[in-house]
Order: sequence, then structure tokens, then C-alpha cells
Amino acid sequence: MEKTFRKLLYTGIAVSCLLGFIFPNKDAHFWWQRIPVYDAVFGFAGAVVLIAFSKWLGHVWLMKDENYYD
Repeated sequence: MEKTFRKLLYTGIAVSCLLGFIFPNKDAHFWWQRIPVYDAVFGFAGAVVLIAFSKWLGHVWLMKDENYYD
């Protein structure tokens, strides 16, 4: 099940990137929006940063020591 999910995930990412190269953004307002697959890379990087920040915040702020309530 997990291998099938990973194959589908990687296939979806590859298809998304391929479509980004085939159909580039022609109505871009800024120069960086003309870079092929910019939106996909920006979204992936944003998700990674959000997950890393949430994990860090959980360890620093939410987690307590084992003997906190003793």
C-alpha cells in the first residue's frame, strides 16, 4: 500500500512539473512568475517550512518534561 502511494505521489509531482513546462504562465505580473514550475517549487518549499516550524514550535513550546506534573 505504501509503495503504491509513493509511486502515485511521485507520478503526480512529475506530471505537475511537466505540465508547468508545457503550459508556462504567460500572464505573469512579476519576473519570477515566468520561471517554469515556480509555483510548484514555491508551494513545496512553503509546505516544508511550515512543517519544520510547526515541529520546532511543538518541541519548544508545547512539549513538557516527563516529570512536569510531579
